[in-house]
Amino acid sequence: MGYDEYEVLRLLDYEGFSQVMCAQRMDVSRTTVTRMYENARKKVADALVNGKKIRMEPGEVVVCAAPKPECAGVRHCCHRQKDAV
Repeated sequence: MGYDEYEVLRLLDYEGFSQVMCAQRMDVSRTTVTRMYENARKKVADALVNGKKIRMEPGEVVVCAAPKPECAGVRHCCHRQKDAV
């Protein structure tokens, strides 16, 4: 599972964000959030049903070295990496 998929799961299911709010926070489109969420849910379901491990892999997000203004008070602060190729 990529960090971007993890971040979508965290924001939607743990933090209770709407898909629009999640898209704004991650600086991606809402349709991208929907796609990442569907992929992440399938991977989590496969791991639960089939007893597989969930391995985190790099994605298009980076963990912020210092909190950004929009993440004040947020425990886990991740953003889409702008210069990803």
